[in-house]
Amino acid sequence: MRTTVRPVSAPGYSLVTLANGVRSVRSHAEAETFHPVIGPVAEAEALYVRQLRLRERLAAHPGEFVIWDVGLGAAANVLTVLRATHDLPCAVRLVSFDHTLEPLRFALQHGVELGYFGGYEPLVAELLAAGKAEQTIGSQRVSWHVHVGDFPTWLRNTEHAVPAPHAILFDAYSPAKNAAMWTLPLFTSLFRHLDPARACAMPTYSRATLLRVTWLLAGFYVGVGHATGEKDETTLAANTLALLDEPLDRKWLERARRSTSAEPLHEPKYRQAPLTAETWERLQAHPQFQ
Repeated sequence: MRTTVRPVSAPGYSLVTLANGVRSVRSHAEAETFHPVIGPVAEAEALYVRQLRLRERLAAHPGEFVIWDVGLGAAANVLTVLRATHDLPCAVRLVSFDHTLEPLRFALQHGVELGYFGGYEPLVAELLAAGKAEQTIGSQRVSWHVHVGDFPTWLRNTEHAVPAPHAILFDAYSPAKNAAMWTLPLFTSLFRHLDPARACAMPTYSRATLLRVTWLLAGFYVGVGHATGEKDETTLAANTLALLDEPLDRKWLERARRSTSAEPLHEPKYRQAPLTAETWERLQAHPQFQ
């Protein structure tokens, strides 16, 4: 999909115009355009807001609803979630993770052109200045913290005073670009941070067999995710089957067995390989396929 780069003064990032006319951010260091096909808002609405049933879940939730945002980037996912639920009388705690805040600083400077910051500029400015922000916007009370650093390292540290999530927005660069964010040890650790008594779902843009096998072995239930406009299928994981509309079945399991790219990444190095005999046995024993 062709994009048009518009030069800007800030090093490392630029605005791009997607084929549909929507503006987004491009990282030159990573050679990646954020939300490159349908744009930031449309992707976040399809992948996270609707798929996580956020309006319905927030409206019925009696206390603080916790969202982990893994891959803050330029904050399009978080701000789209807040805007989509701003009229609900609810309390939202956001915990964002990224190795840098520079894309967000750049995006805030170009908020008018990007179009998804409307009304949330003070909240983002406070977050950038202090690493946390608390404001009441409309009917919604928002508490937002950001952790800057290496997410896999943070997960390995068991000394966290961070509440378990009800939802996770997982938006890391692809395994080929950022293998460390897609390993089986990382997702096993992530699953251990969930509260078994707190229903939690996690979508992502990928439908790769390798990813789905990884999430199953980490302990999640895994299902087919909704189309986003750019992809006819994504992936949704949860710690309860009740949050999945279309769980993967044994027919999918047989396809995974024949796949040449299904074995999880056990270390932060991208490669493609078929299932090992041990992985196949573990998959068959997963409660989802019993």
